[in-house]
Amino acid sequence: MLAAAQLHVKGRHHTLLPPTTLEAHRGEVLLVQADGQHRRTALALALTGRMRPTSGTVALGHDDTLGALRRHSAIVDSPEVNEPENHLSVRSLVAEDLALVPRKFRDRTRPTAWLVKHGHTGLVSKWVEELEPATLLGLQLELALANRDVELVVVDSPDRHGADDSPWLALLHDAAAGRLARTPGTEPRELTVVAVVGRVPPGWDGPTAVVGHEPEWEPGREPDPAPEPEPTTPADPSTEPQVTK
Repeated sequence: MLAAAQLHVKGRHHTLLPPTTLEAHRGEVLLVQADGQHRRTALALALTGRMRPTSGTVALGHDDTLGALRRHSAIVDSPEVNEPENHLSVRSLVAEDLALVPRKFRDRTRPTAWLVKHGHTGLVSKWVEELEPATLLGLQLELALANRDVELVVVDSPDRHGADDSPWLALLHDAAAGRLARTPGTEPRELTVVAVVGRVPPGWDGPTAVVGHEPEWEPGREPDPAPEPEPTTPADPSTEPQVTK
């Protein structure tokens, strides 16, 4: 479980991230709405331990150290951080991302062989700018999951690529359920998945949070149930006012 409490990042001239509290669980997708790209990216960096908060806490499971958070998380498609550049070939993108995977998990095949092995033969000769947004996001997610230590995936502004939200939502659901980049014969690897978005898609009925807005519950505790109505006591006839005819 990912839990952030009063997570706050102060920039040089203004607040990058106002105090934000949220909670996300393994096997589910949490959408966090934030206004402004800088604010969305600051949250994505802070949730993955790649930006030290000014105040507040963030923890994945029982370990709240930034080192553990970085080791077990991945930030995906973040503008000006690790968004793939259009001039790259797909093979170069694969080579760069696989080079960041810890040595113990690193696939030593060449980029072309990796693409073929993972069912992307049609992308071998492509350039990043030629890929549909959902295809590119799916590829980035698979590359992030090449690191078997990853338990948390934070996707930065997937809704910026177009009006149709269904393709990226489907990919995030597959990642959370362990259906993405699954090795045949292995158990599904459920993940905690967070998408920081400019707007929550219409019709979304999953968990949400809003940057700068505090929930009415504390992380790690279920919301208090609504109080039961007070029982009514039958009236005592002897105390009823007498009506004179």
